[in-house]
Amino acid sequence: QVQLVESGGGLVQPGGSLRLSCAASGFTFSIYAMSWYRQAPGKERELVANITSLGSSTNYADFVKGRFTISRDNAKNTVYLQMNSLKPEDTAAYYCKAKRIAPGRGYEYWGQGTQVTVSS
Repeated sequence: QVQLVESGGGLVQPGGSLRLSCAASGFTFSIYAMSWYRQAPGKERELVANITSLGSSTNYADFVKGRFTISRDNAKNTVYLQMNSLKPEDTAAYYCKAKRIAPGRGYEYWGQGTQVTVSS
């Protein structure tokens, strides 16, 4: 059974930090690219960052560059999102996604999300 379980969300003051984790099970984590998305109330879900299967390459949305860092530990089947210098506009539910494209089909799994609230 495929599972992606996010954790680490919560309430933080502006300028603070949080580290999100996404623990994977039920599939071969090390061959999947991983991404973090977020969705604020009334807005569409948007890509925050992604990382290749072996962690050799990362990409970030412009609005988090220099503040957020995505990383992964394939031995622990976990992907992380270190969030620093948080702003109120970072308030959203954060989701991790696993994706793999194989000949003839693609595979995509989502977690249930973890809430991040940035407020004083």
